[in-house]
Amino acid sequence: MRYENNPILKATDMPYSSSLVFNAGVVKYNGRYVMVFRNDYGYDSHTGRFAGTNLGLAYSTDGLTWEIQPKPCIDIEKARSLLISFYKRRASDEIVRIYDPRITIIEGRCYICFAVDTKHGVRGGIAATEDFENFEVISLSVPDNRNMVLFSEKIGGKFVRLERPFPLYSRGEHFDVWLSDSADLKYWGNSDLLLGWDEVPFSNLKIGPGAPPVKTAKGWLTTFHATDLDESRGKNGWEERWQKRYTIGIMLLELNNPYKIKGISPKPLIVPETSYEQKEGFRTNVLFPGGMILEDNGEVKIYYGAADTVECVATANVDDLIKLCEPLALLKTFKHTT
Repeated sequence: MRYENNPILKATDMPYSSSLVFNAGVVKYNGRYVMVFRNDYGYDSHTGRFAGTNLGLAYSTDGLTWEIQPKPCIDIEKARSLLISFYKRRASDEIVRIYDPRITIIEGRCYICFAVDTKHGVRGGIAATEDFENFEVISLSVPDNRNMVLFSEKIGGKFVRLERPFPLYSRGEHFDVWLSDSADLKYWGNSDLLLGWDEVPFSNLKIGPGAPPVKTAKGWLTTFHATDLDESRGKNGWEERWQKRYTIGIMLLELNNPYKIKGISPKPLIVPETSYEQKEGFRTNVLFPGGMILEDNGEVKIYYGAADTVECVATANVDDLIKLCEPLALLKTFKHTT
């Protein structure tokens, strides 16, 4: 069920320059909900680009209404300073922007996965924080990798993450969900394909991780984004031509072996339907999940960006979501329309 007062966050709510607010990470931490969101600002209609991107911060007591903090928690200068401390050998102008945060709490500490554009490719990073003011960058991937999300506890003595590499040279734009593990959150390996785009009935182009997985009695429940391409689609939003649609899928992974998929939903969990998802915004027909919270009463809050423009939330019962996930073997008979 979509929240009746969606969108829960939009550019006009911001106390600083903002054009688009979306793709947020959300957790419950120290007795309140915490949201870190992507804020694009300074849109230039002549170039079709934005002057910059920063990460905003908001708090809530109910996960629905939000108190936006007066300034971003990470702007471009702070991002460059943090990443220079990590690089120790790169000039600050190597970093172009930081965006798309995802938050996971592990052993009482918050970890933010993020994407960072550099002059030599897109890298996925992990930073730690306890107050959302001071951050320590722990890891950066090689290009091109992003959409990283961490599991909330070690599995088999290792940290685990989902990720979406996007190797254009060998794959075109057919991208998949991968899984890697680490002993220290810094060095990652044992990488393997978790779910291919061609295994998802409602994707004919690419897929990728969504919100960090939540632990249930039946397995790790996690969302993913799935893209379908329809060349009949024309002009939408501010772009000359936008032929893609992003939907939200859901899958269930084995508790003790997340390399094994217990099931996925054969249909999208959420598709663009409302005006703020389908008809309005920068990139219409786009839903992108970034946060998922399992409440004590079994309610699941799913936070998602809509049309790359606003932030929204929908709710469901955890048992209903699990029931949607069918064994992957049952989905092998479908054929894609490409």
